[in-house]
Amino acid sequence: MALRDVDVDWASKLIGRQLEIRKRKQAPPSARKLLRAKNNMLSKDPVQVYCRLRPMQFANDISCMKIIQDTTIAITPPESAMNFRNGAQKEIQTTFTHVFAENISQREIFQIVSLPLVENLIHGRNGLLFTYGVTGSGKTYTMTGDPNDSGIMPRCLDVIFNSISNYQAKKFVFKPDKLNGFDVQSETDAMIDRQNELHAGLMTPRNTKTPRSRKVDSDSDSNPIICREIDDSRTVAVDHDYVYAVFVTYVEIYNNIVYDLLEEEEVRTKILQSKIVREDGNKNMYVHAVTEVEVKSSNEAFEIFQKGQRRRRVAHTALNAESSRSHSVFTIRLIQAPLDSEGEQIMQDKRSIIVSQLSLVDLAGSERTNRTKNTGQRLREAGNINNSLMTLRSCLEILRENQMQGTSKMVPYRDSKLTHLFKNYFDGEGQVRMIVCVNPRTDDYDETIQVMKFAEMTQEVQIARSTVAKLDFGLTPGRRQANKIFKEVRSRLEKEGHPEAANLEIDIGLVYSLGGPFPDLEITSPHNDQIIINLMNFLEQRINKRNLLRADLEQKQNDFRKMLLTVEQENINLKVENATLKASSTQQKKKVSALEGHLCKTEAQIDSLLRKLNTANDTIRSLQQELKDRDMALNQRIIDKQRVKQKYTSKIQHETDKMNRELEIKLKAQREHLQNQMKEKDDKIRLVKQILVNENGTIPILKDSTDEEHQQQISSKTPGKTEIRSRIDKLGVANPRYRRSQSADRWVDHRPEVLVPVGTILQPLMRRRRSVTKLTSPKEIIDGASRYCLTAQNEDTDGELETKLYKADILPTRGGGAQVVFNDVECLKQLSPTGQRKRSCPPIEKDNHVSADYLNHCANQEIGTVISKRPRK
Repeated sequence: MALRDVDVDWASKLIGRQLEIRKRKQAPPSARKLLRAKNNMLSKDPVQVYCRLRPMQFANDISCMKIIQDTTIAITPPESAMNFRNGAQKEIQTTFTHVFAENISQREIFQIVSLPLVENLIHGRNGLLFTYGVTGSGKTYTMTGDPNDSGIMPRCLDVIFNSISNYQAKKFVFKPDKLNGFDVQSETDAMIDRQNELHAGLMTPRNTKTPRSRKVDSDSDSNPIICREIDDSRTVAVDHDYVYAVFVTYVEIYNNIVYDLLEEEEVRTKILQSKIVREDGNKNMYVHAVTEVEVKSSNEAFEIFQKGQRRRRVAHTALNAESSRSHSVFTIRLIQAPLDSEGEQIMQDKRSIIVSQLSLVDLAGSERTNRTKNTGQRLREAGNINNSLMTLRSCLEILRENQMQGTSKMVPYRDSKLTHLFKNYFDGEGQVRMIVCVNPRTDDYDETIQVMKFAEMTQEVQIARSTVAKLDFGLTPGRRQANKIFKEVRSRLEKEGHPEAANLEIDIGLVYSLGGPFPDLEITSPHNDQIIINLMNFLEQRINKRNLLRADLEQKQNDFRKMLLTVEQENINLKVENATLKASSTQQKKKVSALEGHLCKTEAQIDSLLRKLNTANDTIRSLQQELKDRDMALNQRIIDKQRVKQKYTSKIQHETDKMNRELEIKLKAQREHLQNQMKEKDDKIRLVKQILVNENGTIPILKDSTDEEHQQQISSKTPGKTEIRSRIDKLGVANPRYRRSQSADRWVDHRPEVLVPVGTILQPLMRRRRSVTKLTSPKEIIDGASRYCLTAQNEDTDGELETKLYKADILPTRGGGAQVVFNDVECLKQLSPTGQRKRSCPPIEKDNHVSADYLNHCANQEIGTVISKRPRK
């Protein structure tokens, strides 16, 4: 069937559809409304609204919201709410496309909400994303994030550049035409623009500072550039036969006036000029003369965003330290252009360009003036913010009413710059999504409930599905990759020594197809002329493509005829060459037969030599095995000899050690015997020395009654050396070096009955003691005791009662008696706090010795033995 016949058939179908539309117009109004609603449902999608709850900021905050399901939130009005005071205490449930809990991550929100918008952007469709909520609910954090956890906007940039990084066009190939479109420049013009930009960058002084755009609040000082980590884990499939470029714009709507945050203003003015919202030739709204910056990486785009962010209106309020005082719109525009038939150059036809955009809108927070305590300029800003949000709500309500009830009320888009700018999304085509950020505190209940109701109503608005008007030039898919592979093969052939490969040319050719199916021709309104216009454009494209395909077919036919003539001539030449090669082949076969006979004889000789070689190898292996066995036997003998040697060596060592131990024992016994003899001699010498030292003194001795006369003689006169030596065996001399273990001390506590109890806190510590009141015999001291303590009481010079404890060691004597040697005195005294004491101090006994009169008195009264002391020096 000819192409003209196909077009005639489609024209007849178009006439039939128009007749069908006339019949539908003659139907009753109720039927037309049902049909219109059905058509709208088939070609439109609802606005998708997501809800994100902010975590509690303080521990004492109370939440009034609870997530019931992934799509439903239950809201309980607090006692301070207006609904509670009006008697409406019932729990309110709101439903959304999806509800995000407080602990949701930025990555999950991006994947669920924004990633589909990025995919549509790369596929040529427009998208719009709002963040909406009260002041301080986390809208800016959701959109931008922080350096450690990026928000939606940086992640969108990362995915876009991850996907198109290998297919980006050179800078200035696409140039904005100031009318919301783009022109395609040649490579020469683009290179000139790149050189001019480089020259301007080199000529700019280093110390030049970018002037402030306008006077801003003190709370919005410029911040340093924030470094962040790029997420390269997500990509979207792109068409490899297209080249891509990314342009960004950043505007704000402040007090219902549009400002360009990226505008390079003059140094003198330092004031940003207001911009106008206009409509282009395709009925799309745009900001006239806005600055569009071409970026080549996500970091460059994010730096551009930060530059505009430092100029944005931010101020301090009672509810938020950095409250956004304007609506910000960051738009990412993606330009796609196909490559030519060879897959190398960009097609210069402006109609082939596909421009899609994604607008990320951070709305200013709705607020109450009685809570924010705003006055003056802040109050005016709050009023404009609330008015623009109210206009947005009114437009969506009227749009929903028109779609649900079939009415045709005028939507007041022009009442606000915000709604006027995005009119083509709601009234035309594009995917619209909204993130409602909510602070679940009970203090924000009254504002939050209004936001939730508006968001729930927004989901009922239907937006037309966007269609991509992509021109089909009949080019072969995959031509970029095919051209790349062809060049690699040609260069490899040239390196391998085939110079003729340089003359090879690739012919990817055209795809013989008139394009896809016809667009939707169903007319639902008598004023809808866009369908006819689209059909006319489609038919013009088909006619142009048909002419192009005819010309290409004729060219290929001529080329094919030439190729057939060339092949026929080559075939004749090959036949002649083939006959010559056959004659040469016959001679070569004879030579091959002779060589085969010689080869058979050589193979027989090789087989005999191989058999001899195998026999020799077997003999070598047997001899090697025999040698190995003999080595093992020799090693075993050596090991046995070493074991016998080690056995006898150990026996000799054992006998030697035994004899050494016996010799040491004998030597030790002899040494002890000699030491005992020397000790006995030392004891005798020490006794004689002691007697000689005490010639002029007295020896305190406790003796039995049988030696009383002998003791009196020693104390009454001083014997001579001869007399002492004659009596040395009869006297009981004490050993002054005698020591006994302190753990074995046993005390004799001598306390007369006449003592007065004083009850002092500190008392002497005697663990093992035997208390006596009167000594009648020396055996009471000698019997198992090593320490002696005598307690006495008297008055001091101040008339206070004083208790003294005289301590001594009991040393055994050679005669079987004991010697008491006093070595310590303790004084226990109890003073009256009201009494007057004399300043004179009692006499201090020197060298811890007791007066001789007192000790003699105690000895005569109690002990009945002689107690002597050393004379004072």
